[in-house]
Amino acid sequence: MKKADIIIQNCLILPMDGKSRIIEDGSIAIENGKIAHVGKKSKFPSFKGENIVDGHGKIAMPGLINCHTHLPMTLFRGIAEDQPLDKWLIETIWPLEANLQPDDVYHGALLGCLEMIKSGTTCFADMYFHEGKIAEAIEKAGLRAVLAQGIIEAGNRTRGERMFRENVDFAKKYHAYANGRVTTQLGPHAVYSCSPELLTKVKEAASALNVGIHIHLAESKEMAKEIKEKSGFSEIELLENLRFLSPNVLAAHCVHLSRREMTLMAKHNVKIAYNPIANMKIAVGTAKIKDLMTLGLTVGIGTDGPASNNSLDMFESMKVAALLQKLHYHDPTVLPTETALKMATIDGARALGLENSVGSLEVGKQADLILVDFKKPHLTPMHNPYANIVYSTHGSDVDTVIANGKILMENRKVKTLNEDEVIRDAEQTASNLLARAGTLR
Repeated sequence: MKKADIIIQNCLILPMDGKSRIIEDGSIAIENGKIAHVGKKSKFPSFKGENIVDGHGKIAMPGLINCHTHLPMTLFRGIAEDQPLDKWLIETIWPLEANLQPDDVYHGALLGCLEMIKSGTTCFADMYFHEGKIAEAIEKAGLRAVLAQGIIEAGNRTRGERMFRENVDFAKKYHAYANGRVTTQLGPHAVYSCSPELLTKVKEAASALNVGIHIHLAESKEMAKEIKEKSGFSEIELLENLRFLSPNVLAAHCVHLSRREMTLMAKHNVKIAYNPIANMKIAVGTAKIKDLMTLGLTVGIGTDGPASNNSLDMFESMKVAALLQKLHYHDPTVLPTETALKMATIDGARALGLENSVGSLEVGKQADLILVDFKKPHLTPMHNPYANIVYSTHGSDVDTVIANGKILMENRKVKTLNEDEVIRDAEQTASNLLARAGTLR
């Protein structure tokens, strides 16, 4: 009889392994942090489990993957409302961030980790400041993440050089941190906030370190116009001339792209993080996901930061991601439910370069998975589990979360964090930050 650390029984399984399989009355075995078996209970090998989880009435699926966020911006939730992007950044967010201290980032990140666990996200890509503190929060919470220390030059070469050095140091120090659950990227903020010279240095350093690059791209029509006027090139053309584009680039937003620019991105297999809710909220436009995917580009879904979305609930983002594309193309067949779920799981993993370890429930992969409780009025009946997941499920329907083979939440009870303490500390941290910045609630 084989040994397993955790056995999940009697659940419906959505493996998201590319075979469009729905496994009824399924079982999953987890051993040494990895999936040891997944399949129908009737064909389940003989396992002796130390921890048996009853999955009756639940769907087991890969943990959701958030491809773009700024986690400590939980502290800014509700601060900068109803503002255009340039005003939102320059007049509200950047002045607040100038007052951030490392401990602020830690407590904001812990709050974000708690929110992600409670809503079924097990892995995310983050770009922010004091990123080492975010890595510490991840280690405590038990999640998986790809982290990039942000670089904002904004015309100040000295600052850009300093932040670049900090970026490289962070990438070296924290790659494979937290028993391998943290990997790193370099994080130039955007083409409009980093000079061509700095972007070239980032590209060369990323290649030397063998890490990816996380960047905001083609988000704002106004900023794209400014770049075109200054350089004579669009953002994509400028990056193409710098030989910056590669399969290791994760580009957030990608709203304002011509067909030629999309083709250039496809040529280099650039990965895309689609952030539908944040793009709607700041009214910058809608990424043309159907066009991008038709060209073969990998697209994952992101929430963006909690200041420009107000939520880290990836179920909410999945639903909006699908509906917004149908509206944009005036075509109800665009972005069907299984495709939307792929974007939030295996395609999200592919966007982060983690498809060989997470994103689907397959033997040998890391055990990052969730159980969704379907014994709810709004999830009944279940004619189509993909439709129920994408259109009807809320983050609060997640019952159990497992990452790296460790149970982070069971029966809605978080095991790795003290919820009351995290919420209390974050509330006090936000109040102190606003007082330092001279900002009134």
